[in-house]
Amino acid sequence: MRLALYQPDIPQNTGSLIRLGACLGVPIDVIEPCGFPFSARDLKRVALDYVHLAQVARHASWRDFLSQLAGRRVVLLTTRAAAAPADFAFRADDVLMVGRESVGVPAEVHDRADARLRIPMVEGARSLNVALAAAMALGEALRQTGQLPARRGSEAAA
Repeated sequence: MRLALYQPDIPQNTGSLIRLGACLGVPIDVIEPCGFPFSARDLKRVALDYVHLAQVARHASWRDFLSQLAGRRVVLLTTRAAAAPADFAFRADDVLMVGRESVGVPAEVHDRADARLRIPMVEGARSLNVALAAAMALGEALRQTGQLPARRGSEAAA
């Protein structure tokens, strides 16, 4: 399982997603360009003290990312989908992708996705924060595929 961020534009969300990946043992793919500077120093700043646990791969472009998929499915989180993560059969090697916070993904990326999922919400709600949506979908994907990290002692109750 991997989590891909398509041209993220909010560094705090990127930091939250890198921390999510670090805590759950899920590698992160950042598809550039980003809407903010993204150097090793910036990565350390947004991911706080979790950067040493994070596995972050940077891709110079969408094409660069595609060339490294190695047959994995791209599962796109989008407001333009009907299926929910709980109704989808994830595979252990899927790549869960989120789009730019401001505009999502372009048609080329949307059309290339092997599956499109939407987090169910109450009537009238437009969308969730991209980091929250990714966390919800990634949790379900890891649960389904048996890849959630093992519970440890007293931390399991927290």
